[in-house]
Amino acid sequence: MPRSSEESIHGSPDAFVLENATQERAGRQVLAGVNIALPKGGFSALIGPSGAGKTSILRLLNRLDDPTSGVVRYLGQPIVNFPVRALRQQVGFVFQTPTMFPGTVASNLATVSMLAGKAMAAYPSSAEVLRLVELGADVQDRMAADLSGGEKQRVALARALIARPQVLLLDEPTAALDPEVAERLMHTLRRLRETTHLTIVMITHRLSEARVASTYTVMLEGGRVVEAGPSARIFSAPMYARTREFISAAQRAP
Repeated sequence: MPRSSEESIHGSPDAFVLENATQERAGRQVLAGVNIALPKGGFSALIGPSGAGKTSILRLLNRLDDPTSGVVRYLGQPIVNFPVRALRQQVGFVFQTPTMFPGTVASNLATVSMLAGKAMAAYPSSAEVLRLVELGADVQDRMAADLSGGEKQRVALARALIARPQVLLLDEPTAALDPEVAERLMHTLRRLRETTHLTIVMITHRLSEARVASTYTVMLEGGRVVEAGPSARIFSAPMYARTREFISAAQRAP
């Protein structure tokens, strides 16, 4: 069952709670009665084999999908109570493969305010969000399509951050990056959470990233939660054999 809100790492309500959430896609059940709570202000990692239901959960958290049955709560309220556009300004989503809008990096960032229908003055400056993701202001004038993979992923982060979200959802953000670039990006994400108090929920197949960066880990398999808890415990002393097997196999992989 989900943790109580008193167990949230900052003593405040959990960012998200899933209560018996079930999801079906094309007649196949992809989530089967999921009960989890993801702490506000935490860095939660969703781990597990392919097809475990990780992306299906992430898509519920900003209503790219709704559960077939069960309830998803955001900050203690049913997530369906939040208008979708308003929710997505609070809950940013960065996909595995970043898609750049045509034009420069500056125009990519400006597009966020245009899509939201708000004046750019309501948002941080481009230079400010680029600094947050550890890109220099001089990158603003470069064509987004010409950036490296790591730079594109950082611009995608900047685009999400410029709307001042409370939550950042990350679907395998380092999957297409080489290990050195991936490590630098994870350092950036850890620093962002520590300095801005963002809630981060990340899917990763690189368990070393979950071990080092996350504060809370959820192990999934077959659309069900195998185990969830503080990352330090999950990786040092998992309670369930399947979690131990999965972590051990990942550590043996080349």
